[in-house]
Amino acid sequence: MVAVAGAAKHAAPREVGEDAVVARDAELPAALAAVGIEEVDVVADVVAGPSFGDLLGVLAPLGRYVVAGAIAGPLVETDLRTVYLRQLTLFGSSFGTHEDFAAVVDLVGRGMFRPLVAGRYPLAELATAQKHFVSKDFVGKLVVEP
Repeated sequence: MVAVAGAAKHAAPREVGEDAVVARDAELPAALAAVGIEEVDVVADVVAGPSFGDLLGVLAPLGRYVVAGAIAGPLVETDLRTVYLRQLTLFGSSFGTHEDFAAVVDLVGRGMFRPLVAGRYPLAELATAQKHFVSKDFVGKLVVEP
């Protein structure tokens, strides 16, 4: 698996087992070629924004693109011929089913899955948590505890 991340965030994907990490601001096809990859089967994107077209462009024919966030911007631009000529499938995902959630909680409880928690805040420090969120200088999730 390959992660695309800003330079300050390269260590975290490696720590969780990514095979390679390429720079977010790199020319994506060249950066992937440098680590021996020409195209990918699946893109999971939580950033969106200007990189959308580049991410679609590295998908193999019949590839799948899943978006679950848009912290770099919700408006994207692409050449739709990339989608239909390569027969790509685009998915939007904001949450799973209750059963999916229960399965993830079970895996966490059994120690088989370790969520990346970048910070914990008591509810009284919600404003501080929001400032941290806006800074985008973390990897993982921020937890607000009631």
